[in-house]
Amino acid sequence: MEFSGKVALITGGSSGIGLATAEELSHRGAHVWLVARGQERLQSALAEVERHRLREDQHIGFSKADVSDEAQARAVMETVIHSVGLPDILVNSAGEVEPGYAQELAVSVFRRMMEIDYFGTVHMIQAVLPGMIARGSGQIVNVSSLAGLIGGFGYSAYAPAKAAVYILSDVLRSEMKPHGIRIAVVFPPDTDTPQLMYDRQHRPVETDYAAGAAGSVSAQTVARAIVHGMERGQHMILPGFQGNLIFWLSGLGRTLLQQTEDSLVARAQKKMRQAAH
Repeated sequence: MEFSGKVALITGGSSGIGLATAEELSHRGAHVWLVARGQERLQSALAEVERHRLREDQHIGFSKADVSDEAQARAVMETVIHSVGLPDILVNSAGEVEPGYAQELAVSVFRRMMEIDYFGTVHMIQAVLPGMIARGSGQIVNVSSLAGLIGGFGYSAYAPAKAAVYILSDVLRSEMKPHGIRIAVVFPPDTDTPQLMYDRQHRPVETDYAAGAAGSVSAQTVARAIVHGMERGQHMILPGFQGNLIFWLSGLGRTLLQQTEDSLVARAQKKMRQAAH
């Protein structure tokens, strides 16, 4: 895929994976439009993306919006189309995580995860698809998570929302192929972002113990994998060794993977009991 001169719309573009992907695409010569909820962070991100651009004639802009609100998502699409044109690339990176024990999380948390992580993705896709279908081309990249592929202790609200993004992407891959629209879904492992910092402060001890064994990757690593995956026309993008290993295990050895997680969780709980005495 050639990125120079293409219009790329990126949700969750003010930080983390979204911002890193915006910087990569700007460096490749794309016109980039960022979407997020925080005005100050968007202004800071805009400066970073401009710093990475390849040419002075690239259009870099942003819209402050909450994509979990359908009306705001559609308004953003209208703004982008009017300002720089119909997006050639849509990257759905907006999302939140709220870890915790299932029995302690309020139902409202489960609902919020679906509204932001899943319906935020749906709203943006539905806003852009009519134009892409009419044109006969486009690329949509949906950021899921390894938690959306295999679940994970402590993510009873977050993982199902990301799994929904995964399955939606699979359905769209088939439906959009005749229209010349490519669909990709990304499964990042723990990634060094503000969201991960929040996650580490609030997730159960067992989750932290299991995740600590795997480590994390940089947002730039994930962004490069996304851009490389688009260039190669990949449907499933798995950044880093860990993602590829877990994908292989989830397909060929899911039971082994679950047993490994169970073992790590059991060790963490044993340490917690010992500490309590």
